Amino acid sequence: MTPPTPEDTSPTPPPSHHRLGMATYLAYGLPAAPIAAFAVPIYIYIPPFYAQELGVSLASIGTVLTLARIIDAFSWPVIGVLSDKIITRWGRRKPWVGGSAPFLLLAAVMLCLPPTGAGSLYLFFWSVVIYLASSALTLPHSAWGAELSGDYHERSLIVAWREGLTVVGTLIATLLPFILSSRSEGDPQLSLFSIVIFAGVMLPISIPLALRKVPETPVLRFAENTWRNGMRLIWRNKPFRALLAAFLLNGVANSLPATLFLLFATHVLGAAEYQNLLLFVYFAAGVVSVPFWLELAKRYSKHRIWGVSMLWSCLVFSFVPFLGQEDLLPFFIISVLSGLGLGADMVLPNSMQADVVDADTLQSGQQRTGLFFAMWGVATKLSLAGAIGIAFPLLDKIGFDAQATTNGEDALLGLALLYSAVPVALKILATLLVWNFPLDAETQSRIREEIERKSLSGHLV
Repeated sequence: MTPPTPEDTSPTPPPSHHRLGMATYLAYGLPAAPIAAFAVPIYIYIPPFYAQELGVSLASIGTVLTLARIIDAFSWPVIGVLSDKIITRWGRRKPWVGGSAPFLLLAAVMLCLPPTGAGSLYLFFWSVVIYLASSALTLPHSAWGAELSGDYHERSLIVAWREGLTVVGTLIATLLPFILSSRSEGDPQLSLFSIVIFAGVMLPISIPLALRKVPETPVLRFAENTWRNGMRLIWRNKPFRALLAAFLLNGVANSLPATLFLLFATHVLGAAEYQNLLLFVYFAAGVVSVPFWLELAKRYSKHRIWGVSMLWSCLVFSFVPFLGQEDLLPFFIISVLSGLGLGADMVLPNSMQADVVDADTLQSGQQRTGLFFAMWGVATKLSLAGAIGIAFPLLDKIGFDAQATTNGEDALLGLALLYSAVPVALKILATLLVWNFPLDAETQSRIREEIERKSLSGHLV
């Protein structure tokens, strides 16, 4: 481990439970908007764009993006461990956040604005670059936010600002193509260009603001542990195992509709011209619902409210397989209602992560936020890779053709079931895993008190 600087070694107390303030929440969360805007093309527009405009086969796209995701997934534990261990004069998290941003911007430009003749190898290379750059920024940024406060409820507020701005960035990235499509005859290249311009302007503004205005808290360390024993403690952490499994299942459940949305809107609903509007109302409903879910989480526990939100989404999405051509209004209603569940899905499980890290800190004597967030990140990335790797080859196998104007009933039914029925089943399983999650407000408060007692005894690095 890099030796800490003298100012890092003083026994400064861990963060108290005073509120950080809205200015700090905003400065911390603002980079999430351009990061999310960059993600919209990758998850939603790039697969159908490369298939329909560049002629890359669905099977090739699925294979290429799955391999890129797997490579990226292996980078997360490395990034997590290094961002935990390397202490600089600027902190543990800030150098990663600032240093990875230029690479993210470069990769987004190359991936979203490909030259004529770009194929699967081109898609693979720049997908790997953008995934790695995004990981090197997102993981330390998330760990940074988890360490800003030890309060059970304020953690949800910090995550709400970050995830709320994530949705704002997503909304802007979906709204821009919708506006341009009416003026450019639906040119997909121009839509991608507009997203790159927005995110490319916002990123150089938001990153320096966060680095300057948001503090890093002291590093908690009051015991030594070998790597083997440390990993054993992680595996014995029952809340971690439950949350990891729920993250994986819920991640696949969320990734399948995101990956297949444009294909579903175009081929099942016959509403390609409204796809950006539908995405907009879905994410807008998620933003509007965040205060509602936060208020419920204050009265009850985070895990129970998250479970309720997933069951709500299952109920709403269970009507999707019955939709067909010209069922735009029913799907519009479904988009709004399922979007309401999105607010809890974004905020509450991410806030629960910080509580799980507290339980490990008390047992191990080390604050390993980066490592924990890396493992959850791997689960999320594998779920995304699994969704793409499963969905596109299956669609290809059942005879679905993304470039065809019409598809057979069996192919359309397969698309509808992958889009809706499979996610419903996975979300039900995820709900069962977290329904009796052991870390509530009272338990987490006792854990933090014990951590602070040990830290204040002079064993804080």
